[in-house]
Amino acid sequence: MKWAPHLLPEDRAEYERLLDEALRTASDRPELAAIGRRLDESQLRAMALGAAALISTAAATEYAVYVRVREEHRRPSGASVMASVLGGSGDGAAPGAGFGVVVTVLTPILAGTAALVLLLLGYVLKMLDPPPDLAAPLVTAGWFFAAVTATGLLVAAIGLLVTALRNRPAETAAARGPGGCASDELSRAREAWRHALLERGIVPFLREALTERRPEPGPGGVHPPVSERPRPLPRSAGTGFTGPGPGLAAPETGAE
Repeated sequence: MKWAPHLLPEDRAEYERLLDEALRTASDRPELAAIGRRLDESQLRAMALGAAALISTAAATEYAVYVRVREEHRRPSGASVMASVLGGSGDGAAPGAGFGVVVTVLTPILAGTAALVLLLLGYVLKMLDPPPDLAAPLVTAGWFFAAVTATGLLVAAIGLLVTALRNRPAETAAARGPGGCASDELSRAREAWRHALLERGIVPFLREALTERRPEPGPGGVHPPVSERPRPLPRSAGTGFTGPGPGLAAPETGAE
């Protein structure tokens, strides 16, 4: 099976689903009414799968738009939140926002370390007999830094919560396009590609395959099998397909 270079692997199954849909609903299309009399569904399906690289070019423009929109909506939505929390480098951020974040993060760490060291040293000195005069100030300083650590942790938690709540409406607005929700934009792009691929690629290919002129019988009046007959080749992308006639013919080059 030959796939178009621009058709991503995740979209090849969609191509096959559209092809099966076209074959399943062929009775609703007068131009495909000859299915079963000249070529059956399995033969047409095999031909269309083999010519996937040619058929998919009929909807190359719509497919490029669909892939671009899909990639835009796959970007991590939490990137702006993390940038605001870690660096404060968003639009309109104050120059000192990054320094404030550093202080908020480092204060509990440094204060907690100082509290642990001072309390441990102060209570060890208090165990001496008699305890030195430095023991009580060390314990007092240790408990002071412990209070600073708790306060710093509380401030950091509140800051993260406020930042997350502040960025949620901004992310929701950014995820919405000018015409509505982002999912609507993605759905419209996908449906535009599907419609173009079906109406300008798959259906014209099937129609030309069914209307291809029957080859002359060989020796003994026997027609060659379907697998040995030439397959229709595209005249140009997006304008339908044309059969090559009774013999194998090269595609038109359009040279002047």
